Amino acid sequence: MVFQSLALFPHLTVGENIAYPLRIRRRSKEEQEKRVDELLSMIHLRGYADRPVSKLSGGQRQRVAIARALSISPKLFLLDEPLSALDAKLREAMQVELRQLQQQLGITTVVVTHDQREAMTMADTVVVMNNGEIRQAASPIEIYRQPADSFVADFIGQTNLIEVEAAGTQTIVLGQAVAGLKIPAGLTKATLSIRPEDVHLTAPREGALVGTVTFLRDLGGTIETFVDVAGRQIVAVSTPRERPNLSVGDKVGISVTDKDCVVLKK
Repeated sequence: MVFQSLALFPHLTVGENIAYPLRIRRRSKEEQEKRVDELLSMIHLRGYADRPVSKLSGGQRQRVAIARALSISPKLFLLDEPLSALDAKLREAMQVELRQLQQQLGITTVVVTHDQREAMTMADTVVVMNNGEIRQAASPIEIYRQPADSFVADFIGQTNLIEVEAAGTQTIVLGQAVAGLKIPAGLTKATLSIRPEDVHLTAPREGALVGTVTFLRDLGGTIETFVDVAGRQIVAVSTPRERPNLSVGDKVGISVTDKDCVVLKK
């Protein structure tokens, strides 16, 4: 078992840092050199063995630290917020590199993180915890699409959480009935989770949810539209090709189907 610190020894070279766990275990010089060479190739830093750590970029230091931890071929690899100090672009690149490395080596790896994208990228199984309690343990896509409760739905990714209530055989969402939507048996009220990419904007029409556009955020790859519906903010996400021709203050309809929603007990 290895508890990995990403701090490197600044007075040692890259090769000396990676070989350090082997040296303190009194492995032969030949074994150390062979293992360092293997790991440098694996982390795409071949030829860096004699380079001072101080001359490396942040991402390169991360890879060297991981290689050092892997030098003794641990059966269990534990990482606690391993990428939190990196800027956003480098962090996402390192998430992919770490995942590919883990798949290549087949080492059971436990990663503690508060970064939801990191969890979705790197994990086979995501365990969502709150106050020491496991709220859900499942695959990333199941966590995202079938959250166990509103905490999980809100924690993993972005979602719209809306209180809904039963009225006879119908389910009322912000004053409008949604066909096919059912509240769990025995409940008269529940929470509806609908992801922004599943919110479809339409022309306002009678009998549909209608709101007012309050804000538009163009992120390049996606456009977020914030809509006020009966005092409740709903966020819709669309691609540039689907970009709605809207401005702040416009009236807009919101299409919600039962297939796009998850009804939660709490």
